[in-house]
Amino acid sequence: MPLRNLVLIMADQVSADISSLRDFDPALDRILMVEVQEEATHIRHHKKKVAFLLSAMRHFADQLGQRGWSVSYVKMDDPDNTGTFSGEVQRAIKAWQPEKLLLCHPGEWRVLEMARRWEADFGVAVEIRPDDRFIISLEEFENWAYGRKQLRMEYFYREVRRKTGLLMDGSQPVGGKWNFDADNRKPVPSNLFQPQPARFESDTVTTDVLDLVKERFSSHFGDLEPFWFAVTRDQALLAFDRFVETTLPQFGDYQDAMLRGEKFLYHSIISAYLNAGLLYPLELCRRVEEAFEAGHVPINAAEGFIRQIIGWREYVRGIYWLKMPEYLQQNHFAAKRALPDFYWSADTDMLCMKEAITQTREEAYAHHIQRLMVTGNFALLAGVDPREVHEWYMAVYADAFEWVELPNTLGMSQFADGGLLGSKPYAASGSYIDKMSDYCGACRYRVKQKTGEDACPFNSLYWHFVARNSEKLKSNHRMQMVYCTWEKMPAERRRDYLEQAEKNLEKLCGKGRL
Repeated sequence: MPLRNLVLIMADQVSADISSLRDFDPALDRILMVEVQEEATHIRHHKKKVAFLLSAMRHFADQLGQRGWSVSYVKMDDPDNTGTFSGEVQRAIKAWQPEKLLLCHPGEWRVLEMARRWEADFGVAVEIRPDDRFIISLEEFENWAYGRKQLRMEYFYREVRRKTGLLMDGSQPVGGKWNFDADNRKPVPSNLFQPQPARFESDTVTTDVLDLVKERFSSHFGDLEPFWFAVTRDQALLAFDRFVETTLPQFGDYQDAMLRGEKFLYHSIISAYLNAGLLYPLELCRRVEEAFEAGHVPINAAEGFIRQIIGWREYVRGIYWLKMPEYLQQNHFAAKRALPDFYWSADTDMLCMKEAITQTREEAYAHHIQRLMVTGNFALLAGVDPREVHEWYMAVYADAFEWVELPNTLGMSQFADGGLLGSKPYAASGSYIDKMSDYCGACRYRVKQKTGEDACPFNSLYWHFVARNSEKLKSNHRMQMVYCTWEKMPAERRRDYLEQAEKNLEKLCGKGRL
């Protein structure tokens, strides 16, 4: 019997109800899953990220096979593997001669453009179905954005709340407010109990993957072991259950906090599972809503979690597809400095940077404040090329897929889009880090000292950033108090800040240790 559809499943599509499988007929269709060197190395991904995705793919293929569905699975070490997406798709089309190649909309512009060429290149019909695992379609987002001068997430989020009915009392938000973020900025007491995420033992499938990664990707960033990620949907659900029961009640209060030696605090640690397709956004939000309604968690925790999923996550995906491919080239401040080497080595005396980068190397994870207000903030203040910052975030985090990572990095973290996502740059001196962490007390630098060799580098770099970007930021209403403070500052103090910042920037060029 001739093959009707060859269904391509990608690494971030390990979802049983993915749109490309919705009308799958085992008698007529076949699934194609491929592990290709190109996708692991075009950006040199963290070892743990490579292992997570390969293991999740292999487990998913096994589950589909147990249904009796035909799966062509090409492992990376298959001697016939061409090493590229297009090469493997072409090889499968020649082998199976399908009437149609069917796939779900990819999560990256580069891959989508590749897929759009396959029909002409390989002489087979190609159908790209919408990814309806998301709550808002790309067409809905485009309609929402049309004609708006500002695309602020808060207003988009309210529309999604209304659509889903999450935490709604009729037409009004439960608790009388749409957003409880003001309640979610508490520093964590050092003696507070710290829950830990669920950890899973490696089975034979994962062990084989770990051996492959050791052999092929030994030069990539990051520690491969211990490896404890969930790699199946059942495991991912258990990990989320653990979060809801032990961690969610205080997630809201402490989601912005940072503590030395505490990698996870009160975060869910499920973003990699969600972005790969092991979990679904609406099911997570319904579960959190139920926990709130049962009195298990307070409103600020429930709303804060739900906002991150149906608000921010859906919003940045809409921005990505609305603005690509031009978005990748955005560089509002014309920043050109190379990414400092210590982003890879953690070899720096700045304890906040060392802590964030070290745990990133160990776990392929850091929470959003570490990313935004530590590593991202430093890159912004130092004038690092935002494209290099983007490629670093893509490489080092297990949950980083371009549709979610690029707007977060170029837009929110680096303000490279000139304010499309954020109303002001997320730039801060050392005082913010001191307020939200216990890093500064044990740091070689003194956060209260503004200039001099012992002064926190964030302090002088902050004012250097403010001064050198005044033409582009001075008219921003949210920056007016900052510029008023700068202009009222005695000339000698301004000079001292700028001279100290220049000394710090010289150290980034190999002329000393920072």
